[in-house]
Amino acid sequence: MSKVEKVDITKTTHIEHTADGVIMVTNLDLAVNWARKNSLWYLLFATACCGIELMQTGGPRADLDRFGVVFRNSPRQSDFIIVAGTITYKMAERVRRLYDQLADPKYVLSMGSCSNTGGLFQHSYSVLKGVDKIVPVDVYVAGCPPRPEALTHAILKLREKVGREPYFKNYVGTRFFKFMRWIKNDN
Repeated sequence: MSKVEKVDITKTTHIEHTADGVIMVTNLDLAVNWARKNSLWYLLFATACCGIELMQTGGPRADLDRFGVVFRNSPRQSDFIIVAGTITYKMAERVRRLYDQLADPKYVLSMGSCSNTGGLFQHSYSVLKGVDKIVPVDVYVAGCPPRPEALTHAILKLREKVGREPYFKNYVGTRFFKFMRWIKNDN
């Protein structure tokens, strides 16, 4: 049912077979991003019927575990948050707090019409008209409620995005150079 992923790293990788084993020289960003995209952990924030579809996606039929996608209950252990269902203005503060507690780099997947645009309840005074008003959304999943196949497709799109990101340039490098400047200025 699922394809085995083949990584074409021949352009940026040197592989040498020796008597002791295999020596591989590659770009560090490529190796780290390969590991990051194959072990995405998500924080689930489900408030309505989209939560049922989210649970079904994690079940044996859709099986997100085969992609290395596992749910966590703590934002500090998660790579991205799946916002599923209607978000009221009262809950918006909690969603933002959970987003702020995610470790960098952090991603958001908006699941269903209610979290994308307010859905059926968009004319209500208490419903947020899209979760992108409070957090930046990386991937949208359409539907009311979306099928597990649509959520699986969205997670695969998020994996592609994670695999293309220059991790060390964006996150580790800036912290390292700030640290080096601090040491230089301290002496």
